[in-house]
Order: sequence, then C-alpha cells, then structure tokens
Amino acid sequence: MAKTRLRLGHSPDPDDAFMFYGLARDLIDPGGFEFEHILRDIETLNQWAMEGKLEITAISVHNFAYVHDRYALLPNGASMGDRYGPMVIAREGFSLDALASKMIAIPGERTTAFLALKLCLGEFAYKVVPFDRIMGEVERGQVDAGLIIHEGQLTYASRGLTKILDLGEWWHDVTRLPLPLGCNVVRKDLGEETMSRIATVLDRSIRYSLDHREAAVDYALQWARDMDAPLADRFVGMYVNELTLSYGEAGRRALETLLQRGYAEGHIPGPVAVDFVEMAGPR
Repeated sequence: MAKTRLRLGHSPDPDDAFMFYGLARDLIDPGGFEFEHILRDIETLNQWAMEGKLEITAISVHNFAYVHDRYALLPNGASMGDRYGPMVIAREGFSLDALASKMIAIPGERTTAFLALKLCLGEFAYKVVPFDRIMGEVERGQVDAGLIIHEGQLTYASRGLTKILDLGEWWHDVTRLPLPLGCNVVRKDLGEETMSRIATVLDRSIRYSLDHREAAVDYALQWARDMDAPLADRFVGMYVNELTLSYGEAGRRALETLLQRGYAEGHIPGPVAVDFVEMAGPR
C-alpha cells in the first residue's frame, strides 16, 4: 500500500532538527505516512502558511492568528521560553523607556517575538531583517537595536553586544506564564483522523529524541550556527522539553493569553479560538 506523502516544514535550527531527528532518520514508526522535510526560515514558513502551502508546518504563534481558519494546532512541538526568550540587544546599554524611540531590526512582522515586543513597548520604528543578519546590522550601526531569536540569544555577548530586554523574562513578570513562541500546525482539510495520526507520529519523534539525546544533538549540530556541541545542547534544552511534548495547562493558558492580549491591544485582527488536535493510537 502506498504511503500518504506529507510535506513537513520547519526551521533549519538545532531545536527543530533535534525534534524531528527520529522522523528524519527513519528511527520511528511513521504511521503510514511518508514525510518530506522542507527547511525554511520561520518568516518564509509563516508566509507559506497564509497560502496553505504545506500540510504540516512550524509557524510563529503570532501567525496562528492569521491562519487558524485553515490550520489546526498540534498538541506537541511547541517552543516556549520559560523566563527566557527573544532578546533586544544593542552595541551599548540604554533604558527600556529609551528603547521605544529607537530603530529596531526585527526578524519578521508575523514572528511572536515582534508581537511580544509590541505588547511590551507599544508602537516603535522597525526594519525587517533576516534573523541571521540582525546582529551584524546592530554591529555596523545600521539600526539602534536588534530583536534576536534562535541561537543569537546565547551568542550575542561573544560579539560584544549588550542585552537591553529579555522578552521571556518580561512576559513572566507580567503573566507568570511561559512565553509561547513557535507551534506546529496541520492543515484542516486532511480530516480529523489523519490529523490525529500525525499528532501521534510527531509525539513519537520528540520522545525518541529526548530518549536518545546525544545522538539527536549530534544530528542537530548540522544547523548549529556559531555553536559548539555543549552550547547547541543547551539551546536544544531551552526549547525542546516537557512543554514540547505537551503544552499542559500552563502552556495552553499562555498561548490563549498571548493571543487574547494581542487582539485586545489591536495587534492581531480578531479573536482566536485555541483548539488542539487530539492524538490517536499508541505512541
């Protein structure tokens, strides 16, 4: 029997690579599916989700507000920062009050980092820059500050840059919740049964990686820009953990709170129903 082919989009980053290690290396039962792994930066995946291009994809939680009519939330695969998250960095320090008047490089208008910064600062001047070029823009003085995601959160200091704000810390101070950053979604037109089976397969992949951490980190090092193995392992641990296996009560409340606040403050177009696909079958 021919397997159903599904396109799975995720970022070329150590945490996503770690999460999908078991699936990418055929180390788990794929549940009757054949997965084509498509690696793109998160802003591209956000844009593709607007078009419904991929059956399964990682997207920013912020972007879910724009695609929830077409995609459903998978119950696993989330990236959350528990008292840490995207950062604003600069060449030299200045106050948070001063930050709102600065020109800030951001990694994309649909990233959760951008939404969180707007919730923190209100409106501010910004320039969209690919995430892996933001620190260079700051170093060259082409912007006053940069909103960094991914491994930049661990490597900015080695480049002589200064942290102005950690949005994960700010969010926790305000809500006492983790900051939900990325999520996995599945296209609704696949039907409930197929979506449930996909959720179960992704659960297997995440669990396999957590159970075979050293091998999974070694695989993920292919995408570890400017990071050695210990630093990549630390980064993976920040964003692939128990909250990745399951949002849990705190994770689900965090996602709902973020989207509710985004709508209440006029940063997203409408209220968002947060419903999750349920897993089916043995893990």
